Amino acid sequence: MAMKDVLNKMLNHEVLTREETKDVILGITKSEYPQEQITALLTGLQMRGVTVDELLGFRDGILETGVPALLNSERYIDVVGTGGDRKNTFNISTTACFVIAGAGYKVAKHGNYAATSVSGASNVIHQHGVVFTDDMEKLNRSLNEAGIVYLHAQLFAKAMKFVGPIRSALQFPTVFNLLGPLVNPSQPTCQLLGVATLEQMRLYTQVNQKLGIDFGIVNSIDGYDEISLTGDFKVTTNDYERVFKPADLGFEIAKPEEVVGGATEEEAAAIFDAVLENRALPAQKNIVLANAAFGIQVMERGRKDIQECIEIARESIDSGKALATFKKFVALNS
Repeated sequence: MAMKDVLNKMLNHEVLTREETKDVILGITKSEYPQEQITALLTGLQMRGVTVDELLGFRDGILETGVPALLNSERYIDVVGTGGDRKNTFNISTTACFVIAGAGYKVAKHGNYAATSVSGASNVIHQHGVVFTDDMEKLNRSLNEAGIVYLHAQLFAKAMKFVGPIRSALQFPTVFNLLGPLVNPSQPTCQLLGVATLEQMRLYTQVNQKLGIDFGIVNSIDGYDEISLTGDFKVTTNDYERVFKPADLGFEIAKPEEVVGGATEEEAAAIFDAVLENRALPAQKNIVLANAAFGIQVMERGRKDIQECIEIARESIDSGKALATFKKFVALNS
């Protein structure tokens, strides 16, 4: 479809089909459109708001033009946040992934370098000497032997490099900021997703329902894209939608300063290490336990209540299994 026709639909307040937005991505990767037209499309979508099918079409195009990650496991989870909450938290999702893996569940973590915080998933992983790869033999060995694999986004989503300069020039979020959690190249059937707003929660809930995966979506009411325990938080899954208080899980309310990831990558990595080594601040450990527990509940298809899942996560840290899993992961990937 010609970009002129796409833009005319936008100007007429029409929505695009899933196939049309997929074709846009394919056209972008073939350099078929001038940057001015891509800029106009991204601006129009941001002003109007993207639909579920439009977002899925962009996802389809990125996955089709990218490098697939064919993992030899049928069931594994990704724990990821949308980012953009500008709270500069420590690496909560990444730490929770190793707690989940330490509890015996398979994890395929998809991530990138930080965009709006000091340390993203790739930053903290790289800080420990891990070498990123798209070698499937190495990745499957990591999944099979350590229970967790890390998929560095830049090695897989080839389409993103074509829009990178435009996204930088625009200086405001675009639909591509929403795509990170949807383009894990292994296409996991389980996901725990942290979002920064309730509007995003509604959007991703509809997206995940269409994809047919087992999911949990979490949002802290005070604006964190994960369970921060700094106040009430909402959880939506395949089975329920509920607002929790930290006390509902047996946790104290955390102070905002206890969630911060520090001023440098090294400080963020030190918090990550402290949690896995079971010497972190109680609030830091509890935050990771909460996020890991809801991930475990997704893996269990909701058959375990959240208190049981918290205890599974706690045992992973207290027993040293989470730390041992991380050390094994680093040994296999360095």
